[in-house]
Amino acid sequence: MQSMEICEQTIVIVTTCGDDWGGSEELWSTSAYLLKERGNRVIVCKAGLPGKHPKYIQLVKMGIELRDVHPKTSFMRRMMTRVMSKVSIWHRRNETIPGFVQTDAVRQFSKQLAKYRPDLVIVSQGINFDGLGYAYACLRKHIRYVIISQKAVDFYWPQPTDRDLMKEIYRNASKCYFVSKHNLRITEEQFGLRLKHSQIVFNPVRISRLVPYPSTQPIVNICCIARLFILDKGQDILLRILSKPLWKSLPIHVTFIGSGEDEIALKEMADLLNVRNIEFLGFKVDIRKVWESYHALILPSRSEGLPLTIVEAMRAGRPVITTAVGGNAELLIEGETGFIGGADELSFEAAMLRAWKARDRWEEIGKRAASYIDEVIPEKPERDFVHDLMSVT
Repeated sequence: MQSMEICEQTIVIVTTCGDDWGGSEELWSTSAYLLKERGNRVIVCKAGLPGKHPKYIQLVKMGIELRDVHPKTSFMRRMMTRVMSKVSIWHRRNETIPGFVQTDAVRQFSKQLAKYRPDLVIVSQGINFDGLGYAYACLRKHIRYVIISQKAVDFYWPQPTDRDLMKEIYRNASKCYFVSKHNLRITEEQFGLRLKHSQIVFNPVRISRLVPYPSTQPIVNICCIARLFILDKGQDILLRILSKPLWKSLPIHVTFIGSGEDEIALKEMADLLNVRNIEFLGFKVDIRKVWESYHALILPSRSEGLPLTIVEAMRAGRPVITTAVGGNAELLIEGETGFIGGADELSFEAAMLRAWKARDRWEEIGKRAASYIDEVIPEKPERDFVHDLMSVT
């Protein structure tokens, strides 16, 4: 048996995920375990860190340290911090310093950097510039850092006053990781530079093999696995389509799996439109168990990175009906491994109709999708990621 490499470095991971947990957390968290196994000290930082969440409890059990970079403080302390911040800005009134590097969370994070002096910082971003304040703190202290971007959005660009500093932060990163070619392309276009030190990485997949295909009689069961967040995931598009007489008449049932801030809004919209062939199941942990009951994945997203749920559906052997946003279309071949529409009602319904007409081939399409995923995505992407990380430290 090959001996494990012992590195004995201090590695800090900071995540910008606004939720307690999400698919974007899987890469850094599984990598954290591997980094710890290699003998490194691993510290995870997050603003409003949910220490009682099962995933974070498990991190602690594995010897990984947690730091909240925006802990709750008393009203008086918050007021004093704001006053001191304003005084500091007043004294630097001749300087132009973008606000994204002056948040309370970035200041707290900077203190953690001064305390631990890490050998490497991993900045895990939800979108391609929401964590650059943390990266800037590393740049100022001459600490090596890498950037992970889990999403880039065509219609959400950095502020003009922030772009120059953000470009400097990207240029000085040891490596820039993106989960899709689309995200890399959009980022380069938004900042007007080529990121020659960039690389595509994949998130870990929780399904390792095909899940037996269930019977389609008497109902075809389709699931929409996504956070209930309309701006990104577009479930409202799907509800409008399902409210039409055609889709109400077909023997299909759509289950929304996930939780999020728009749950009530979506349920009320479904009631308003009298959509009855649906249900909301909430968040489910055992994704393999989910696929034992469903025939296809439907995902009407308006923006994405490269959704883990698409990769898992394909590996389970299920066709995917989705939109050509983010990296979605990079994995799918129309009519062969899935069905692709636009992020609008007209185009997406057309994709749904193409899929419905081909429903007798769904099992075959799913098997083809699984074979394709096995070819293009490593069984353990986090291992490749950690191996690459060690080459930049």
